Amino acid sequence: MKIAKPENHGFDAARLARIDTLLKERYIDSGKLANTQVLVARDGEIVHFASQGPAREDGAALDERALFRIASMTKPITSIAFMILLEQGKVALDTPVHHVLPEFKDIGVYVAGGGSVPFQTRPTSQPMRMVDLLRHTSGLTYGFQYRTSVDAAYRAGKLENWHGDYDLDGFVAALAKIPLEFSPGEAWNYSVSTDVLGAVVQRVSGMKFDDFLRTAIFAPLGMDDTFFTVPADKLDRLTDCYTFVPGKGRVMYDRGAESAWGRPVKFLSGGGGLVSSALDYHRFCQMCLNGGTLDGQRIVSRKTLQLMTLNHLPGDSDLTQMSRSLFSEAALAGTGFGLGFAVNKDLAPGMVPGSVGEYYWGGMFSTAFFIDPVERLSMVFMTQLSPSSQYPIRRELKTLIYSALT
Repeated sequence: MKIAKPENHGFDAARLARIDTLLKERYIDSGKLANTQVLVARDGEIVHFASQGPAREDGAALDERALFRIASMTKPITSIAFMILLEQGKVALDTPVHHVLPEFKDIGVYVAGGGSVPFQTRPTSQPMRMVDLLRHTSGLTYGFQYRTSVDAAYRAGKLENWHGDYDLDGFVAALAKIPLEFSPGEAWNYSVSTDVLGAVVQRVSGMKFDDFLRTAIFAPLGMDDTFFTVPADKLDRLTDCYTFVPGKGRVMYDRGAESAWGRPVKFLSGGGGLVSSALDYHRFCQMCLNGGTLDGQRIVSRKTLQLMTLNHLPGDSDLTQMSRSLFSEAALAGTGFGLGFAVNKDLAPGMVPGSVGEYYWGGMFSTAFFIDPVERLSMVFMTQLSPSSQYPIRRELKTLIYSALT
């Protein structure tokens, strides 16, 4: 891995070094996080890459080969996969979802009932369209929100178990028996929408979802360390993963050496199932920043990326106006939503440096990335602790990175 001199790309090296100091003193030394890895790039060159803490409790070193469960950072990849099919004329943003997934043809909106089917429902005011899946206005939800009878039904059906018994077809069939929380397009709610989008990609392409991702995205981009199941010969590189428990602090969630991600998986979750590395995800970010191409490989067109990174919320609203979600991988103030990415539409409400038009997302294990086309800048941050809302580390990283620009 080549690291360019920061000063050659408009950075103050001493100020960039503050990132490592903050991560060490505030998170590693305190035991809040077991490890951190951060990559900052500008103009296609990596200008800062640092790893701190061990990869595993057995003392395995954390280096550039380390693998991380990226959870919802899978979502932008799935969204790009859909747009590849759109560019081939096989599907459109306004295509009703039930045209590809007929299971959704008669799905209604929740009116009353308990936490399991049958429910009382009413017809939707308009059909769910592909754009609703991409921008999370579908009326679907997540069971972990613990907010409604609909999400209770998701939990009862164990719909979000990455290592459960559903394949994509079974997941869609079970999900379509549960009503929507609202009519598509009426609100924004963080949800399994991108998992449904993965099923759309599988049916439209005629390929297994993982095979399509590998053929259309991972292989052309050289993302050889990104997969749903970690190969046996790479399992020694998978980091330990933790969760925060009130009163106990950081506790083990999934040991790298014995990980569930090392076993074959039935549910190919386009919303959260992938494992990747910082260097692999950097290549994905760089492809986006380059307008859809990297090292001579065209994934999508420049105009497609421009469309994806506009705010697609109705009325150009932000998430404070549209969101019904109790949790998101985005700050809500000043944030719009595009086709697979949160989009920064107004800096002032969020109170963090950045650029209008910057787009980003993160994962439940506190991983994160952002892409700033104005400053030609990107960041990938890796660690393994859920929930991602436990610490304000993403805001802190952005503040330090932008403060280092000269």
